[in-house]
This record gives sequence, structure tokens and C-alpha cells, in this order.
Amino acid sequence: MLYRQIANEIFAQIKNGQYQQGDKLPGIRKLSLLFGVSISTIIQAQQTLEEQGLIEAKPRSGYYICQQQVVLDAPDISTPDNAPQLVTGQALVLNLIKAANRPKVLQLGAAVPHSEFLPLKQIQQSIQTVIKRHTASPDNDFLDYVFPPGSLTLRQQIAKRMRLARCTCHAKDIVITNGCQEALNIAFRSVASPGGIIAIESPVFYGLLQVIESLGMRALEISTDPHMGISLDALSKAIQQWPIQAVAVVPNFSNPLGYCMPDEKKKALVALLAKNKIPLIEDDVYGDLGFASHFKHTRPRALKSYDKTNSVIYCSSFSKSIAPGLRVGWMIPGKYFAQSEFNKYIANLATPGLPQLAIADFLAKGLYDRYLLRARELYQAQVTRVTQCISHYFPTGTKITQPLGGFVVWVELPKKCHSMSIYKLAMAKNISVAPGPIFSASGKYQHFIRISCAQPWGRRMENGIKILAQLASN
Repeated sequence: MLYRQIANEIFAQIKNGQYQQGDKLPGIRKLSLLFGVSISTIIQAQQTLEEQGLIEAKPRSGYYICQQQVVLDAPDISTPDNAPQLVTGQALVLNLIKAANRPKVLQLGAAVPHSEFLPLKQIQQSIQTVIKRHTASPDNDFLDYVFPPGSLTLRQQIAKRMRLARCTCHAKDIVITNGCQEALNIAFRSVASPGGIIAIESPVFYGLLQVIESLGMRALEISTDPHMGISLDALSKAIQQWPIQAVAVVPNFSNPLGYCMPDEKKKALVALLAKNKIPLIEDDVYGDLGFASHFKHTRPRALKSYDKTNSVIYCSSFSKSIAPGLRVGWMIPGKYFAQSEFNKYIANLATPGLPQLAIADFLAKGLYDRYLLRARELYQAQVTRVTQCISHYFPTGTKITQPLGGFVVWVELPKKCHSMSIYKLAMAKNISVAPGPIFSASGKYQHFIRISCAQPWGRRMENGIKILAQLASN
């Protein structure tokens, strides 16, 4: 769109030093003449730059260039224990999630997007459309059981979308689930057994740890680079040393690190596991949420796109991008389809039909792609603001990831800090934050926290981050 081009040009001028911190941008009319576009286009461009934290408005004065970004170092490559272990300590996560339902609490802990960031009006319209359409039908089937593999209409729409991830699949290859968490649960149960060893990234999304814990399996944490992802050298050594039953990774905008694994590494990872006949479980729930600076009109490839042996189980959902409460996810189980479909059936018979049909309608109308254009800019702006706030207020020695997508940041505090203490003190001040140990099977990352950036930016959020900085400094 034209206003984005204008915003990008002004951004380039800021980057090359044409504008300095504190400089005033030309007025709206002057910019309109300079670029040969309408005033409304300039206003949209200014709003985009403001959302990205590059300019700020001053009452009755205009827009000014913000303080230049301070970039902190990223955390080092992780060095987890090199032995499998049972997962413990995940009960704390329930308290973290329950806090998300308390309106007085500033939600920086749970990775749940605020309603302002979601296309709720459009999805509500799709729900109403489905109800009207099916109420008028003699079958009135939207309240019936939709047994596995799920709604054909939705599976057809998902199959079309998977082409963007460079995956060739058909509706018959897809199983609809109650969110990505259930897809992961089914995947683990389909390829591994109690006591079995699952190789995972470190740090890792606690949802994966919860599934491993609930199934009585053991987690083997593998060294992970915050820019590139899981170490293939470390994984290769682990494969030689341990009878690994499956490997689980989040290759695109990993939670909590936010990296996007390079394509050549994705290809090598899939090939390594195929060679050793080990199933690969891919969690791609953030794959559509790459930042506009890198993924404005596209999204990164899935590991599944390199799967030549049909042994990658792809898992995802619409919980982070459309509406978490609808609980609609899916999986592409490959050679494990029959077992996955059966495990879905015995878990809860079916996924509710109305949410499936509503999302199918939303996708078919092209509303999702339109929403993603906005969301990719919005989340990039949110993460930029939060990282800058952390850079300015947190104590010397703090390190922070520089994600390429999603809406969380992983913060390494000085070693004297204890994230569990910070978590408790922050909760006493009605601020939720995710402590590092819940992202490890062994309780590592005692001086790390994860912060969700998916809350509306304003004085309350900025003050909340300042309070976290004070707690870390003390």
C-alpha cells in the first residue's frame, strides 16, 4: 500500500541520518507535496511510524524523531544438561494462565494477545453468517458432532494456506484439533511411549513440557542458538547417545526466543532425522506472525515443506492470530495419520463445528490475509517499544532477544537476579511475568524472564516494565 511505501522512505531517511533524534518532521501538507500523495496517505504513514516507535506526536506541534534505538546483546547459546529427565514444576504455569483472567493484572506473562490485536468483529460476523446459513438449511448441521478428521470446508481452506508455507497437502491429510496444544499431545502419543525420550530446544515453550510431563515421557534439552535455533551438532551427538523417540521444535518465531530458523538449517534438520528414522514434531503456531520488515506479504517455510519421508508431524492453530477462545487447531500427521485420527477421537470425540465453520468462512473471504498485514506491523511495533523500554530501564548486563516475529521477548538478567522472586514480587504489584525456570525441564534459567508484548502500549504497560526493571535492579 502507498502509505507503507512512504513510511519506509521516511524510515530510511531516519536510518541514514537525514533526521536526528529530536528533529521535527515536515508538516502534513509539506510531506503531501514532497511525496505527491494525499494528506490522508501521509497521516497513515505517520501513524505507522508512530506505532513502530520511530516518531512521536507533540500536542499542537507535530511529529518528532524519537530517541534512537539502543540494541542490547542477545543471550548466549544455551548449555543445558545433556541427560534426559522427567519434567517437573509445571504446576506454576496454571497460576500464570489464571492471572490472565484477572482484569487488574497487567498481562506480561501469558502469551495471550489482547483483544485489541485480534480481528474479533470480523470473526463475529463470520459466526453470524454461519448461524444464519445453517439455520436456514433443513439439516441445521452446525450443532452436530464433527468427528475426526474435522470439517471438510475448513480443511480445504487450511490446505490452500499451507501452500504459503511451501507445503503441498490436501484436505484428506489434515486433522482438526482443539488448538495446537491438543495437536501436540496427539502427536506425542502417536509416535512415543511413556518413559520415552523427546529431544527439545532449550529454552522451550512450556506447553511442550506440559505435554511431555502429562504423558510420563522424558525431555532431553538440546543447546539452542537465539538467532539460529537448535544446534544440529548437539542433536546429532544426542541421537548417537540416546534412544530418542521424537524431536519437537518451534522453527518459526520460536517461543520464547523468537528466532526464525534459516531455510538451509530447516532442510538439514529434516534430513538428519529422516536419516535416523526419528519423527519430527513441528509447532508452527506463530508462523503467520512474522514482522512486516521481513515477512510483510509472506511467511517462512515450514519444516514440513522439506519432508520427503512423510515423517514430520505439523501442528498449528489460529489461537494466536484469530481468537484463542475458539480453540481451533490442526495437524498434518503424515505417515502417522491413522494413529493421530484415532487418538483425536478417543481424546474428546470431536472439535465443535461452529468455530470450524466460522474460521473457514473468515479464511474464504480473504479476511485473514488482510488482518495479517496489519498484525505483522502491529506486533513489530509492540516488540520494538518493549525492547527499547527494557534497554533504557533494566540494569547493566541485561541481554534480550531480537525476535523476527511473534510477540514475546526473552530477557537475561544479571546473574544475581532470581526470576522466581521477581515473579512473586511483580504479582504482588498486579504485574504478571513468566519466570525462566518454567521454560526448562530441569528448572534452568533462574535469572531469565519472558515478557509478552501483546498488550496495548501506553502508560500502564510502560510503568509495568519500569517496575520490573526496579525489581531486577534491587
